[in-house]
Amino acid sequence: MSRIYLVDDHALVRDGMRAVLEASGHEVVGEADQPAAALSDIQRLQPDVILLDLHLGGESGMAVLGELPRRAPGARAIVLTMSPQPQHISEALRLGAAGYVLKGSSAREVLDAIQNVTHGRRHLAHDVADIALRAAAPDAAPDPLAMLSSRERQIAILVVNGQSSAAIGEALHLSPKTVDTYRSRLMAKIGVGDVTGLVRWALRVGLVKDDTV
Repeated sequence: MSRIYLVDDHALVRDGMRAVLEASGHEVVGEADQPAAALSDIQRLQPDVILLDLHLGGESGMAVLGELPRRAPGARAIVLTMSPQPQHISEALRLGAAGYVLKGSSAREVLDAIQNVTHGRRHLAHDVADIALRAAAPDAAPDPLAMLSSRERQIAILVVNGQSSAAIGEALHLSPKTVDTYRSRLMAKIGVGDVTGLVRWALRVGLVKDDTV
């Protein structure tokens, strides 16, 4: 059975998942409701599997995904979220998520996802797989996030959520000057001149939701 870490900003969801997982023989080694605390714990505990929501109050779970290869390279992340947006699915998979399951799925779906990812397989819930396939169709609209690197997307999310260059640098282990360089470069790529423009773009393309900024 797996050692699992929960990241969700709703205590009721974490409590429910803990009950389901422990009843199935898994061990829940920790939980958090925001990225910084989660990453600190994950680096220390080195869980096998991380169940991760994308919308963590005013922050994004994408920041956790981006840091996992460095903090816990052996961990496998399963996104467990309300968001069926193709941009979020493709972004999560690009950042290394091994699974993507929508909240509202059955407990069996989550347990199957855990089993699959611990055996080195990717798990997309059936409805998520359908969305991903439609988005990848030849006549699908191009992904507006594709022009940004993973690090640029990470920093865009944190900037939109009001983090300073110093705070972002501390979270990502970069100097504030390097953060400023990334920010200038990503803003040039998307054609905006200030943070307000970046916020509007991020909302329009689904990088963040309007209740997280």
